[in-house]
Amino acid sequence: MRWTRALASSLVIVLMVGMAWAEKNGLEQKPVLGWSSWSFLGEYPTAAKMEAQAQALRLSGLQEIGYNYVNLDDWWYECPGGPDIGPKGTPGSQGPNVGRYGRWVIDPSKFPPHGDTNGIKAVADYVHSLGMKFGIYVTAGISRQAVRRNTPIQGTPYTADQIAEPSVAENNYNCGGMVRIDYHKPGAQEYINSWADMLASWGVDYVKIDGITDSNVPDIKAWSHAIAQSGRPMVLDVTQGSFTRAIAPALIKYANQWEAPEDIECYTCETNSGLYRGKSLNSSYPLTSWSNVQIRFNYAAEWQPFAGPGGFNDFDSIEVGNGGNDGLTPAERKTQISLWALGASPLILGVDLSHLNRLDLNYLKNPAVLAVDQDSIAATRIVDSGDQQIFAKMEPNGDWIVGLFNTGESAEQITIQESALGLPRNPRGYSLSNLWTGEMKNAVGVISAVVPAHGVALYRVRAR
Repeated sequence: MRWTRALASSLVIVLMVGMAWAEKNGLEQKPVLGWSSWSFLGEYPTAAKMEAQAQALRLSGLQEIGYNYVNLDDWWYECPGGPDIGPKGTPGSQGPNVGRYGRWVIDPSKFPPHGDTNGIKAVADYVHSLGMKFGIYVTAGISRQAVRRNTPIQGTPYTADQIAEPSVAENNYNCGGMVRIDYHKPGAQEYINSWADMLASWGVDYVKIDGITDSNVPDIKAWSHAIAQSGRPMVLDVTQGSFTRAIAPALIKYANQWEAPEDIECYTCETNSGLYRGKSLNSSYPLTSWSNVQIRFNYAAEWQPFAGPGGFNDFDSIEVGNGGNDGLTPAERKTQISLWALGASPLILGVDLSHLNRLDLNYLKNPAVLAVDQDSIAATRIVDSGDQQIFAKMEPNGDWIVGLFNTGESAEQITIQESALGLPRNPRGYSLSNLWTGEMKNAVGVISAVVPAHGVALYRVRAR
């Protein structure tokens, strides 16, 4: 079979990354499917709300087709707010409240204990009782509180002030007060180990470490080693504080998935947001906007070489649900799912699962599109011209998946020569299966479709 040079080169890189370099913990051989609390619950997660969303995931029928993770994002811990005085007299946030060993303390007003079981483990136990997995959120570094209190590091003779660099702040976007850990210092790895052991004891299956920059490679490595020594399999998800492809080798080696672009949530779209302004939770819509989806085209192309079984590019939350209150039109919703599937991105929903309508469920359950995501192959961008984007990838059975995207404001005819995809000349042509409509058609020489504004034509292409 004749391929274009770009496609052949990208396929080789993907195979090398997936087979040789990805985190060897046996996890995420396929992109994870599930739900995360951030988009909908924001700073107001509670045990009751988390359990309600887990139950809704089950009742929707999404769990039985693989949507299996229920992930608790930020604001599960106590954040007292208010300033603290830094080592040189400079004011700064005092950071999350910490316990005896310098680790964050669960907010009991949101996650009350059940007898001797803490509130987070109680939620994890409930999620597990439904046959699903539970994830949680952390950020790099150590709380300034732990440093100033000189808390001991569990199981060692060392203390928090001995491993910290208090003058170097780490990203904790909502509570603040996190400072850098110097991993050359004795006790530093043991501190992260104690974190992973604690999360393992709670029944955590997935750890999101947020706010990462290019300078945080030691944190990624430390968390990977900590999870491994804990004895509990946990997916390691690394998300941005503005990292670049410079840390791709570390991500491939130590993490299972990573998100480089800015959040997909459209914070400026929210009029009475429950996320930041203290208003009614249910007024946090719309969750996203077309422009926040559109910027993922470049991300999908630029990060394509680094994805493969064991480690995937995370395009951020799927904001499809609630009958259009998510901020996307039907065409834009299919575009979002299609681009994520072509990129083999984790599909982690961000919507209120208790209000999914039939149309949205049909989008999320489409087996032909889900198969494109779960093949674990990241597509290559073939065309980036004006309002047209074309991505394609070859399946192990020789089929090709082709996405014709129209980012413009009116319908357009989008056409590509079969030869530009690397397809060999076939006098009998190719059969095209539209993965959204189920319609079949034949093509000879070109693949073409009229694509609506902000829409997609997603095809499985097979020799006749």
